[in-house]
Amino acid sequence: MPTLINVEDPSAQRPAPPGGFALFNFGFRPFFFFAALFAVLSILVWVGLYAGHVDLNLTSPIGLWHAHEMLFGYTTAAIAGFFLTVVPNWTKAKAQKGPVLMVLVGLWVLGRVVMWAQGALPYGLVAVADMAFLVALTALVVRPLIDPQHRRQMMFLAILACLIVANALTHLEVFGFGQDLGARGLALGLDATLVLIAVMGGRVTPSFTSSFIGHADPSVKVLQRPRVDRAVLAATWGLLFADQVWALSPLSGTVALIAAALNLLRLSGWQGHRTLGSPILWVLHLGYLWLVVGLALKGLADFGIGDPAAALHALTIGAIGTMTVAIMSRASLGHTGRVVKAHALTVSAYVLISLAALVRLAVPLWPEASVELVMLSGTLWMLAFLLFFVIYAPILVRPRIDGRPG
Repeated sequence: MPTLINVEDPSAQRPAPPGGFALFNFGFRPFFFFAALFAVLSILVWVGLYAGHVDLNLTSPIGLWHAHEMLFGYTTAAIAGFFLTVVPNWTKAKAQKGPVLMVLVGLWVLGRVVMWAQGALPYGLVAVADMAFLVALTALVVRPLIDPQHRRQMMFLAILACLIVANALTHLEVFGFGQDLGARGLALGLDATLVLIAVMGGRVTPSFTSSFIGHADPSVKVLQRPRVDRAVLAATWGLLFADQVWALSPLSGTVALIAAALNLLRLSGWQGHRTLGSPILWVLHLGYLWLVVGLALKGLADFGIGDPAAALHALTIGAIGTMTVAIMSRASLGHTGRVVKAHALTVSAYVLISLAALVRLAVPLWPEASVELVMLSGTLWMLAFLLFFVIYAPILVRPRIDGRPG
């Protein structure tokens, strides 16, 4: 089980953090740092593009660029920080740090630079430079995960492989190989990320919840049902397949609705209402609830009921945004020697992300105010990650407060 644990209010630390620069001491540090910063800057630019105040001279369509950068820019940075932290915990493999970590971060930054400057570059160079990061990340984690004694973790290699293929598909559309390849790539990347949320959400959320409520009332148990867990993963992987073969059809809609129902059944046994006194715990439940809502909306949209964009943003802003912030806040503090308690500004960030999702979902209900609602949603998202960055950037660049390595 990953040790994404033990967080406390940074304003109440003891003793004072030691001096020094530790950004490249552990995988979560630089990637969570840059993920939060990029979440602010990329949406700031997107809002400018959407309103017509910014022109990046893009080769790819604006919508494809925006979706690509949120999925293969922000989200993959958060995923990289997660994998580079938990894989050493699972396998006892050596944690990446120093020059190797710097190179990997450099590849991620290079990908963002070429994607933003693509209009001034040969697109072949853009595609190769952008794809290098995910390939390098997979190369770093593949060796410990293919060990037979860690076969339970091998599915993460399949998730990373899907992300690599998905990214390639988005570039192939720009090369002119098919008008729907970009959409297929984005769907594949999104669905692979949803599988990751279902897997890790299903591991860490009930585990941390059981530990929390067990101290208050040992008679209360978190319900974990292996058959339901297996059905959830089968349905979520099934959705990934259906979206590639029968995209936007009643069949894919049926799979999405089944996945939503199974995930809701799973979530209902986790005693989420008993976590309201612990924001850093209830946010995991909230993120998983957004997964359920997004899958349900997607299922209805595939049947022609409702707006596909609303479903998309429930899954991206709501589920991915909330779950990544939940994991980043917990891991950043837990792996720097702190106790589990979120700062008040972090709690505000949790709330603001859900507000951003709700505002974006209101667009089809109020189409005459669509521009204003999109810009308001983007502003709420940026404010959430700005608050996160203000709290966590100092923690991520400084050594652990307990003097241990990492």
